[in-house]
Amino acid sequence: MSIPATQKAMVVETVGGPVQYKEIPVPKPGPDEVLINIKYSGVCHTDLHAMNGDWPLPVKMPLVGGHEGAGVVVAKGELVNDIEIGDHAGIKWLNGSCMTCSFCRQTEEPLCPHAQLSGYTVDGTFQQYAIGKAAHVARLSKDISLEAVAPVLCAGITVFKALKESGARAGQWVAIVGAGGGLGSLALQYCKAMGIHAIGIDGGEDKRKMCMELGATAFVDFTVSKDVVADVKAATPDGFGPHGVIVLAVSEGPFQQASQYVRSRGTICCVGLPAGAYLKAPVFDTVVRMVRIQGSYVGNRQDTAEAIDFFARGLIKAPYKVVGLTELASVFDLMKANKIAGRMVVDTSR
Repeated sequence: MSIPATQKAMVVETVGGPVQYKEIPVPKPGPDEVLINIKYSGVCHTDLHAMNGDWPLPVKMPLVGGHEGAGVVVAKGELVNDIEIGDHAGIKWLNGSCMTCSFCRQTEEPLCPHAQLSGYTVDGTFQQYAIGKAAHVARLSKDISLEAVAPVLCAGITVFKALKESGARAGQWVAIVGAGGGLGSLALQYCKAMGIHAIGIDGGEDKRKMCMELGATAFVDFTVSKDVVADVKAATPDGFGPHGVIVLAVSEGPFQQASQYVRSRGTICCVGLPAGAYLKAPVFDTVVRMVRIQGSYVGNRQDTAEAIDFFARGLIKAPYKVVGLTELASVFDLMKANKIAGRMVVDTSR
């Protein structure tokens, strides 16, 4: 395939700086890497955290953000023998890992101390051509839509992993905090596909409508509820609250609140990463009710394959809107204002 020397990309030059539409060189894949012509990339709240330097983790600068890129393999290194030029593939948050540490050997590669993170420690998918470690790129069937699958590569995999970590089984109840957002809209669908009752928690009539259409069994609007804790508990048949809580919030309060309505012996999975936030729960209540509070990060390679399989079978459809790559700054503005329902996907060709 013909590969140009330069490409268009959205670049952040300094921490906290604006994204700029620029022409940059097309990278060349190393021995164990592939070069993917990115057709579409989802936009995640993590991308906003990355450009603002919100987390206690050094961020590459200048930076090309993005980590939900779907496209076509156009070049590969000499050590790559299990993916071919012309195959469809996706670049995820976990761009690569060492594959030799104790975490990688036990399929916990997201915990690798040497992990490379797309759009954070290495350049990501807000460009037309991006590099990924061949072992970690998602394998995509050519019969699925690249624009539609893009949000699954982070948002889908992340919430699918959290549901697995929660231990919730078919017939049980899980509260999704931030259900009307990009991750939440997918979490609701994974719940439905897995036979789990979902309680959507978010604000606004538009988000209520969307959540119910996507399979939520109940919805609690925190902007009008006089007692969110009581309303979440009341949504479960026995009034004891959900068996699990997936917290996707971008502020600290909902993380504290979850411990008040989760069922005894339930699990709170913390997924959202609000800057500077802390977890807090009453020790007595947590102990005597045997509540489990844990973090849930991104999925491993097997989680990725499973999450994409749900999508390929038509069980998951990310609500999304496609905009041009040049419109990324306005997408971030909408994200800051919490005015995005579902997911935004950028078309790198415009």
